Amino acid sequence: MNEPSAHRTEMTTANVPSSGIAGAVIVGRNEGERFLRCLSSVRAGLDAANGGGGGGRIVYVDSGSTDGSVEAARAAGAEVVELDLTRPFTAARARNAGLAVLTGGEAPDYVQFVDGDCELDPNWIITAKDFLERHPDAAVACGRRQERFPEASIYNALCNREWDTPIGEARACGGDALMRRAPVVSVGGYNPALIAGEEPEMCVRLRAEGWKIHRLDAEMTLHDAAMTRFGQFWKRARRAGHAFAEGAAMHGRPPERHFVSETRRAILWGAVLPAVILAAAVFISPAMLLLTLIYPAQVVRLGLRDRERSRKVAFTQAGLLTVSKFAEAVGAAEFYWRRLRGRPAGLIEYK
Repeated sequence: MNEPSAHRTEMTTANVPSSGIAGAVIVGRNEGERFLRCLSSVRAGLDAANGGGGGGRIVYVDSGSTDGSVEAARAAGAEVVELDLTRPFTAARARNAGLAVLTGGEAPDYVQFVDGDCELDPNWIITAKDFLERHPDAAVACGRRQERFPEASIYNALCNREWDTPIGEARACGGDALMRRAPVVSVGGYNPALIAGEEPEMCVRLRAEGWKIHRLDAEMTLHDAAMTRFGQFWKRARRAGHAFAEGAAMHGRPPERHFVSETRRAILWGAVLPAVILAAAVFISPAMLLLTLIYPAQVVRLGLRDRERSRKVAFTQAGLLTVSKFAEAVGAAEFYWRRLRGRPAGLIEYK
């Protein structure tokens, strides 16, 4: 199956007949065994949520895999979309392509979006679907995403910490979530131009239409970040900084203030303070370099505040979080520079 056409054209069929069941969109590239686990878990989750009998369509959107993922998806009965790689790739564009296929024909009421490096909890879809059916004002339900191997590296452990967000009504979800199809289609789906932060941006538009986002106290997915090197961590933080700056540029005005505080922290800690300290050292006194001690002081502050982990882990993670502000500032600067030049963003991948 070829990729559906333009974004806005894809999102114009919100009122096609609905089946009252859940379907799924999986996006991925060269995930290997992780994709096979993902595919199997999604099939089982849909069967449970839809009353068994193999009900529920799965669309797999592939972005150039060479590991047999496309063939495996077709063999498992999934509908496959192979993205046109001559156009810039984003996960948002891939999710839209999958949603467009599900929206055609017998469209499900609910769509489980999941990344190909995740394994779905067998009870998640039925739990989230039941919640959405009992809360007609909710458009999105997400749950606990956890790292499969948090002990494999300090970077994986940081991801596991990042996924641990508060339970209850939320401002946004991540890449894995069960959503009502109709409201997602009605707001135009994901913004395909975003290289990251596409789910929070779409949630801004959903909430503007009166819909609510909820994080449930339930297991949802096991994620495999597979981050073992500092370079991967740096790229991921750089991508986050780009997403913060772009999100703030789009929805930063009151009352939303989307990603404004995140962008300000990145620019302050990663760019403004270093520049001020360097200028002070050059034009006032080299002794002003002592002001760089504000960074180890920040590490100590964050480390002492973390009472859930051992001191070694707490201070290591605090150090990485502090360093990440420099990468985020670089990502934000890249966004501003590209916007000034009128050029689209390039994908920043850490895997």
